[in-house]
Amino acid sequence: MILSVKTRSQTELVDITDSVRKWIQSSGFVSGLCFLYVPHTTAAVTINESADPSVALDIVTALNRMVPPQGPYRHLEGNSPAHVKASMIGSSVLVAVEQGELCFGTWQGIFFCEFDGPRTRKVRIRFLQADFKE
Repeated sequence: MILSVKTRSQTELVDITDSVRKWIQSSGFVSGLCFLYVPHTTAAVTINESADPSVALDIVTALNRMVPPQGPYRHLEGNSPAHVKASMIGSSVLVAVEQGELCFGTWQGIFFCEFDGPRTRKVRIRFLQADFKE
């Protein structure tokens, strides 16, 4: 499955948890692992608190402080900070699924991380079926 994510800002975290949940429910996937992969070099995916939107804003603010917009950078396209941030966060996550539900802590959610937007991006989602009983 490919999830399309339309971003509105140069740097933002977009909560995609509900979209992933809906797809799991419609797919009939019951137990195993849900693998999410972002096939972009200036975007990422992460799991973090989704109950309070200020957490996502704090993450963006901290990343912008750690990776300033002005270099010195050698990559001449002007999006070096986006590449660095994407490498820091990572391009994939695994989430356990049991009885058709994401196995999250109380506050956890899945975020698509845009660092070179606004754009329309892709998240690839695959299931790894469990072949055993717990």
